[in-house]
Amino acid sequence: MTRTAADILKTLIGFDTVSHKSNLPLIEWVEEYLSGQGVTTQRIYDETGEKANLIATIGPKDVPGIVLSGHVDVVPVEGQPWSTDPFKATVIDDRIYGRGSSDMKGFDACVLAAVPQMVTAGLTTPLHICLSYDEEVGCIGVRSAITAFAGWEVPPKACIVGEPTGMQVVTGHKSKHSVRVTVRGKAGHSSLAPDFVNAVEYASRLVVFISDKGRELAAEGARDPLYDCIHSTAHVGLINGGTQLNIVPEQASFDFEFRTIAEDDPAALVQEVIDHAKTVLVPAMQAVHPDTGIDFDPLTEVDGLQISEDSEVVTLAKALAKRNDHAKVAYGTEGGLFQTMADIPTVVIGPGSIDRAHKADEYITFDELAAGSAFITRLIERCCS
Repeated sequence: MTRTAADILKTLIGFDTVSHKSNLPLIEWVEEYLSGQGVTTQRIYDETGEKANLIATIGPKDVPGIVLSGHVDVVPVEGQPWSTDPFKATVIDDRIYGRGSSDMKGFDACVLAAVPQMVTAGLTTPLHICLSYDEEVGCIGVRSAITAFAGWEVPPKACIVGEPTGMQVVTGHKSKHSVRVTVRGKAGHSSLAPDFVNAVEYASRLVVFISDKGRELAAEGARDPLYDCIHSTAHVGLINGGTQLNIVPEQASFDFEFRTIAEDDPAALVQEVIDHAKTVLVPAMQAVHPDTGIDFDPLTEVDGLQISEDSEVVTLAKALAKRNDHAKVAYGTEGGLFQTMADIPTVVIGPGSIDRAHKADEYITFDELAAGSAFITRLIERCCS
């Protein structure tokens, strides 16, 4: 029996694939589904063996093909006021509610529902399905899959990443570098505060430096008008420190990030922060006590995506979507990694809306799934000509 994208999406939502959990039950289901269509698959495990990417090829293996890439992990639901069970698909009117419905199991379902058509169509250009893990925590999992693609005798010629864009072609997204900072001070009684090193104070000084850099980027930095936020940004999102008011804090920590357009180098911006800490703040701290300092630990490095609007894959995606416009987005995707790691031209386009992602009562409409499925059907037809 042929399964629709909606049918498959309901099944995929039922797997709790929050990033810190195993995705293997979902992967096993997809493998069984593909095997029933005569499609062989390859797993690429993480270090723990508890998660895996899944790759499947339909069509000839000696011709450069097109990757259809989607992640299967989702963000947590704790603390969110869901009206329905987030891991049980619920249909209300024309919407399917559930975690991952838009981001991005909807696209995954559209691809999987089209597999029977792919198998019988007589593809002359192969289609490669790539389902990845740990996208939501820094696009970690897909890297091993991309390495595998790059090592093929006949690598893919293009990639379509199906993040929810409302079926608008996305030709670029910002890079993101995030870092955790740990400030090591010297504790003591607050009545003698000048004799000690206040970790919270020095963390705050560095936070101000980062915030000033963000204001500088906003006022004087490079511009790209295709983005909603047209310049690079700096942001501090978490901060902790101290134990109680009458104790000079011995430790403080915070996380910061730079999201940059193509004209700016996120690594260079991070290095500016590190250099300021080492040349200005740490010497002042160690003048009071030598065992103090500031440590930096990278959290995520998501490469930006930038592809010419005249490139072959962009032209193809616009034709398949039946629209001529394109855009850039501030959020990160796996698309940049396909370009930087394997030189595979990549666009981002998929059903649903990013505005619903990561929120309570996430949903996708049946019309949006139909648009995603129509896109894949047109791609299959192109790959037969």
